[in-house]
Amino acid sequence: MSPTSSPVGADWPCQVMTPVHRDWERTATRWLRDLLPARYAGYTPLTRHPVLLARHAQLQLQQELRTVRVALQTSRAELPSLGVPDPVIETAIQMYAVELEQLGRLARGVRLVTEALLAAGAARDGGPTRVAVRPRATVPDAARSR
Repeated sequence: MSPTSSPVGADWPCQVMTPVHRDWERTATRWLRDLLPARYAGYTPLTRHPVLLARHAQLQLQQELRTVRVALQTSRAELPSLGVPDPVIETAIQMYAVELEQLGRLARGVRLVTEALLAAGAARDGGPTRVAVRPRATVPDAARSR
């Protein structure tokens, strides 16, 4: 099945089976895990709880998007003083623009997978079948005080 004909939308990641397949959550977990730095693979809560893994992937992508936006916005002002030649600066700007598109596509895919994971969990638990998740951009007060 091509990603554009997927019943869950064009942004559904092609590496993840659609929720109509029995083993789709395993492919979702593998894909989400691959989005994170390798050091996270050893954290049991992330590997055993796909929704937690999806939330962390969302947060990771949000941070990467912020980083690339800053790099893109500051390239022309900051790179010349570092001795970077103009042609390299232009190439870097193009690279950052492409990366923004890719990260945006990944973020949309993670959002869709997260919603499907939540819906699958809710359906198993007898709750609502569709739940949207938007991770908080700020650190909770309890985490800040540590």
